[in-house]
Amino acid sequence: MKRVLCPKCENYLSFDETKYTEGQSLVFVCEHCGKQFSIRLGKSKVKAVRKEEDLSEELTDEGFGSIVVIANVFGFKQVIPLAEGDNVIGRRCVGTVINAPIETGDMSMDRRHCIINVKRNKAGKLVYTLRDAPSLTGTFLHNEVLGDKDRVRIEDGAIMTLGLHRLF
Repeated sequence: MKRVLCPKCENYLSFDETKYTEGQSLVFVCEHCGKQFSIRLGKSKVKAVRKEEDLSEELTDEGFGSIVVIANVFGFKQVIPLAEGDNVIGRRCVGTVINAPIETGDMSMDRRHCIINVKRNKAGKLVYTLRDAPSLTGTFLHNEVLGDKDRVRIEDGAIMTLGLHRLF
């Protein structure tokens, strides 16, 4: 089974790719929003089901680490690599430019919810700093809400809450 993303509401539609050949055009109607769209089978628009994806929790090639996102209700897991500098974290939405998008339909997570800054200190060790973007529902670190101007250092294993999602 493969999945394709609706361009309007960003919900996934599943289909059996073994019934079709590469290069063939398919037309879908989203059951959530009714949007009709077409795709051409290939590697760029078709995405594997999450259970089949390799979601490594190891450091990225650049060595700046990653965050693991767990959806509270369904337990879907996403691993988002971090880059040096500001990593703007929020709900993935068409037209919003962020460098650490979380795929979710949770409207309690803002499109620009929080920012994790990654930099090296004088000793060359990575330092992670968390701040709210600001968001409407707040960013929680170990079940305590961050203030609008708070900048908190986070260590490996820190638990953050954005909307209905836990980040580690």
